[in-house]
This record gives sequence, structure tokens and C-alpha cells, in this order.
Amino acid sequence: VQLQASGGGLVQAGDSLRLSCAASGRTFNVFVMGWFRQAPGKEREFVALKRSGDSPFYADSVKGRFTLSRDSAANTAFLQMHNLKPEDTAVYYCAYTLKDLAGSYDYYSSPARFNYWGQGTQVTVSS
Repeated sequence: VQLQASGGGLVQAGDSLRLSCAASGRTFNVFVMGWFRQAPGKEREFVALKRSGDSPFYADSVKGRFTLSRDSAANTAFLQMHNLKPEDTAVYYCAYTLKDLAGSYDYYSSPARFNYWGQGTQVTVSS
């Protein structure tokens, strides 16, 4: 599976951005797709995820501002980000893995659960 992330950029606080993540190769019918971010000097942290057949799940820090959606025909996931804040500044990564039916939302909020990663796209929010 190959993931191609795009859509990052430099914006001002309060602006919006939409990130995209296109999956190609031998993708799965039962999967989990997630977004993580990593700021300089910090660990990679969970942002949002979607398990096939389930509703998206969000980190508390982005709930109500970010929306994860997916175009199944294009095998592409999107992260729509509204009301961006300077603390949202980070490199954003999309991730993908085969869905374990026993895996909960909390289980998949760890980067270690994902086998495939995109290259990352920088989001910078100025105050």
C-alpha cells in the first residue's frame, strides 16, 4: 500500500485547510485510515481515524474543528480542518492498516498500530 498525502500549507489562525491522502496498491476492504501529526520536538500524536464501516473518531483537541471523510471510489481520505490554531502547526501524516475486528478506537489511536504511512505534509498556522 502506498499513501500520498497533500494539501498542507501556511495559513493564519482561523483559516481552513483540507488535507488529502490517496491510497494505492493492494488496499484492503476492511481497513483503518488515520491522521497523525508531529510538531518539532514532540511525539507523533493522534488526530483522527476511521475504521471501515464506522464513524470517524477524533482527538479531543480537534473535535468540532476537523472532519475526516473518505471518497471510496477514489480510495482517498480527506481531513478538513477549520478554525486552525497555531498549536495545530505540525507535519501531518496519513496512515493505513488492515482492520482488526477487535481493535477499538483507543487501540488505533496509537501510531504503532499502523503499517503504512504517507510522507507527511507540513501545516503551519501563524498567529
